[in-house]
Amino acid sequence: MLIAQISDTHICAEGRPLYGRIDTAGLLASAIDRIEGLRPAPDCVLLTGDLANAGGPEEYKALRQILSRLTRPFYVLPGNHDRRETFAQAFSDHRYLGGEDGFLHYVLDLGQARLIALDTVVPGEDGGLLCERRLDWLARRLGEARGRPTIIAMHHPPVAIGIDWLDETRCANADALAQIVVRHPEVERILCGHVHRAAQARFAGTVVATAPSTGYQVALEIGHAGEPHWVTEPPGFLLHWWREEAPLLTHVVPTASFGRPQPYG
Repeated sequence: MLIAQISDTHICAEGRPLYGRIDTAGLLASAIDRIEGLRPAPDCVLLTGDLANAGGPEEYKALRQILSRLTRPFYVLPGNHDRRETFAQAFSDHRYLGGEDGFLHYVLDLGQARLIALDTVVPGEDGGLLCERRLDWLARRLGEARGRPTIIAMHHPPVAIGIDWLDETRCANADALAQIVVRHPEVERILCGHVHRAAQARFAGTVVATAPSTGYQVALEIGHAGEPHWVTEPPGFLLHWWREEAPLLTHVVPTASFGRPQPYG
């Protein structure tokens, strides 16, 4: 099972570059071209939030047009830049987004593994939260299939990644999440976005992995608590390879083209 993880696409209305200079639409199209060129091809694509920049209908219209280039099934979850209601309307054909208690979380069977997607959005806030209702839903879903390999996906990471201003908006109530996850060693990975960088950390007996953005990256300023900065480092995505006989393996894939593979010698 190969899963390509795209995150933080920040698509604007058609023809409008982000910050007046970042062509997030073109960069997402390049990422999709890279995914479509992978051999073997991914079984599915997971998009972990902040798909639109301001959550407007025109942005989702532009997003859906770009995503139509994908020939593989794709699954979405919202981030803090998305608006839950508009997001649900834009993906009304994605029946798994039925949600519960007003949240857009869901469970999918991916062959012999499971995907549990969590909605961490707090309307009007940059930071995320797993409230008691959401945590109860997760505990029930994990309890339904103990021992079955499981991936949890959520936009906001439950761990700090070392950039102080960004860590202030990570997922709140992480200790309560840890108390649930630690009871389930079948959780192979917690996949997140929000950070605009690839990072990994141990958490509650598993590993949290954040994906780079397909658009722009947050500047790597460890311990920086001042003015936020972004940088045009190479965009990319994560490629997760799950095999029954081995733990989940993750690669960082840049979206730029570096030519065809060449033989040594």
